[in-house]
Amino acid sequence: MKPTTRERIDCQSHILSEEFVELLSKRTESPNIVSIDGQKFIMVNGWRRKLLPGLLDIDAKIRSMDQSGISMAALSMNDPGPELFGKESLTIAAMNNDYIADVVRRYPGRFFGLAALPYDTPENLLKEFERSVNKLDMKGIMLFSNLDGHFPDEEPFRPLYAEAERRGVPIVLHPGRPMTLDVLKDYDMSTMLGMLFDTSIAMLRLILSGVMEDHPNLKIVCPHVGGTLPYLMGRIDYQVTAMKRGGDKIRHLPSEYLKRVWFDTVTQIPHAIRFAVDFMGADKLMYSSDHPWVQPPAIIKAVDETPLTEAQRDRIYSGTARELFGV
Repeated sequence: MKPTTRERIDCQSHILSEEFVELLSKRTESPNIVSIDGQKFIMVNGWRRKLLPGLLDIDAKIRSMDQSGISMAALSMNDPGPELFGKESLTIAAMNNDYIADVVRRYPGRFFGLAALPYDTPENLLKEFERSVNKLDMKGIMLFSNLDGHFPDEEPFRPLYAEAERRGVPIVLHPGRPMTLDVLKDYDMSTMLGMLFDTSIAMLRLILSGVMEDHPNLKIVCPHVGGTLPYLMGRIDYQVTAMKRGGDKIRHLPSEYLKRVWFDTVTQIPHAIRFAVDFMGADKLMYSSDHPWVQPPAIIKAVDETPLTEAQRDRIYSGTARELFGV
């Protein structure tokens, strides 16, 4: 990759601790790690994904960042999330948050953290929220698109949005085990479609349920350039207004709420980035790679090939992230 003087901040980069991986390896039921023909896989209720070495190697992550001109990255855990561990949810969340906070401390200026939370009780949710933000200096919350089969707009999770809005802490949606997994197993379509469907459903539910209406200053990031939602918003607005479907808890068009959301750039198609800029503006879009699942140059190429002004490109690569996360 050609050297660049343009600052790049990566807003989606994943790591797992050795402690967490060891715990998963000792478990005999989901979520756990199994070894098949010498390859380790993370298993989540029938969903199987490789345990990539890059999830554990922070030095390799830094080398990848340096090679791609990335000055700083937002670190978050990957699935399985704490909500899948029942009564141990708080322990699992704290374990992963402590590890991320330690990495941030060991590499000053290179990383900032996004906390994972337990959702077994509202009390534990708020307890770990406060600890992560106040003690560990986390800059955001990573929220899986479904929480052990429950969508994040459901009533037990509502305290999260009030607290995040009150504190001005961004919430970053991220797909977990797709709810559509069973119908997408053929041809391995769960990562092609299922993950984007999951975040799209979760985000639309947060709109239609009135969460965005009740919390107008809530900061939410929807990954993968908004999933499917930007392209379907004309139909969704029409269904709500003309057909009177699903809009009884909101006062504005669904698209107006979506324009209050931030998107990341995890796509390999410049047209998708251009569409997002036209839909909501470059000040709501920020560079992300999804490392180590995607190598940063693949997304940099898409951003660089998108027709943009230099000011818009600067905004996407770093300006939006610095403003949103306060880094």
